[in-house]
Amino acid sequence: MKKITLILFGLLLNTLIFSQSYQIEGEWFNEEKDAIITIEKGSDNSYFGKITWMKFPNDENGNPKTDPLNDDENLRSRSRLGMKIMYDFVYDGEDEWDDGEIYDPKSGNTYSGTINMISKNRLNLRGYVGISWFGRTSHWTRKL
Repeated sequence: MKKITLILFGLLLNTLIFSQSYQIEGEWFNEEKDAIITIEKGSDNSYFGKITWMKFPNDENGNPKTDPLNDDENLRSRSRLGMKIMYDFVYDGEDEWDDGEIYDPKSGNTYSGTINMISKNRLNLRGYVGISWFGRTSHWTRKL
């Protein structure tokens, strides 16, 4: 009986050690640390992110920064603060989220995206057009 208990305890401990899963939800500094993006889980079980803090929220005239580079003229006057910039990321297992899109208000471009959690406080966001090899990875850190 002791052997069975020890084996079961060993299996449980092994599972806890090697099946680590990190939470993506929360507040994240972008790589430049000039914005915080809050990532949340939507009602459809996909994840999205919106800008909830900016180091420089106003332009040179003191007005709130907007989205002047957006392809859609109707969206160019919207405020960057509060803007949803990440859409439809789906948990794919093993600390990875795929099939998402990320909008970059600094360039006006939208990219396909994947997220990999490196640790509970670091993630890599990869944006790309076409295939992932031709993209760029941005390293984000959790706001503590």
